[in-house]
Amino acid sequence: MKRSRSVILATVTALIAGGAATYFGGDASAATACAPAWSATAVYVGGNSAAQNGHNYTAKWWTQNESPATHSGQWDVWADNGVCGGSTPTTTPPTTTPPTTTPPTTTPPTTTPPTTQPPSGTLPAHFLTGYWQNFYNGAAALKLASVPTTYDLIAVAFADATSTPGGVSFTLDPGLAGQVGGYTDAQFKADIATLHSRGKKVIISVGGQNGTVSVADSGSATNFANSVYSLMTTYGFDGVDIDLENGINPTSMASALRSLRAKAGANLIITLAPQTIDMQSTGSSYFALALSIKDILTVVNTQFYNSGSMLGCDQNQAYSQGTENFLTALACIQTQGGLRPDQVALGLPASSSAAGGGYQSPATVNAALDCLARGTNCGSFKPPATYPGLRGAMTWSINWDVSNGNAFANTVKPHLATLP
Repeated sequence: MKRSRSVILATVTALIAGGAATYFGGDASAATACAPAWSATAVYVGGNSAAQNGHNYTAKWWTQNESPATHSGQWDVWADNGVCGGSTPTTTPPTTTPPTTTPPTTTPPTTTPPTTQPPSGTLPAHFLTGYWQNFYNGAAALKLASVPTTYDLIAVAFADATSTPGGVSFTLDPGLAGQVGGYTDAQFKADIATLHSRGKKVIISVGGQNGTVSVADSGSATNFANSVYSLMTTYGFDGVDIDLENGINPTSMASALRSLRAKAGANLIITLAPQTIDMQSTGSSYFALALSIKDILTVVNTQFYNSGSMLGCDQNQAYSQGTENFLTALACIQTQGGLRPDQVALGLPASSSAAGGGYQSPATVNAALDCLARGTNCGSFKPPATYPGLRGAMTWSINWDVSNGNAFANTVKPHLATLP
């Protein structure tokens, strides 16, 4: 998210699709040694190996309690590396055939076991996120308590970098305060409490176009976690949004977020707001971060704008921003890449003034939500599966939406309640 958006000339990056694993038969003596036996209670991350039923498997992303023998299809978490230990498998079918319970091209992804489903507090099954601008740039200036009740999750934009590596702070912008007749820390804290009384959640966003926070090692990760937790206890924030547009270290940021989770507890809300190009491939730093914290991640609100054309999950063509096909063809990259549908939301500008490019009508956003969740109202592109758990939508920003007569929230929020 940016204070003033400019079109990013992004290079179209090919989606790295997981190929179907190959069944290795032949002489048992040629089989490789078996990795440690898979355990249902162990946590595996991308690149970890485990053996089950005479086969070696490699995890593609974070997983727990998902058996390699039944979760090694093309779009599943495990890659089958073939026979191990000098014997052929007796119970696992050739993995060139997808698991019969979840054919990737005809049915939605399987439901993640409860042990891997992070709590979402009082957030609805499908919810609307909006960014509140702690600065003035021509959009409607608002005190936090004036945010329309249509928004379920409010991201305060933005925290400020400190001189301590990884550290962040928060200060109310004097320009905003001047626009709203004065605004003090005490009033801001009281407004967060007011939003809580309405059943809303409020998080602090880190980054934006001008964000310079860098979490690149263990020390800065610790500083980040400590400073964000301090803001949470000081102001009453319910979590953190990562909106770093100038590079991200997935290993260090994952460490920071896990440390924050340990401090804040299971109700911590963690959201990510990557640019479109950041979610084209599981090999990108943002996608790698999302998968590495999949067990504690609330939602990824990809900014489906300011990007130019991008490849979709079909790898068939580049889809133009500002179209329904762009939303549906790119959103399924995330589900096929390993995120649960409930961790995927569509991020759009609230008006044509809010971004340099990619604005589309709220009615088109609703059609894309229908296409992804139900398989209806699709454009010329139809996703390979339906995702009824799709989490919802996000907009930049609440202020721009208010300036535009609340067209985004008033159109999209009621529609979210109709999704399965």
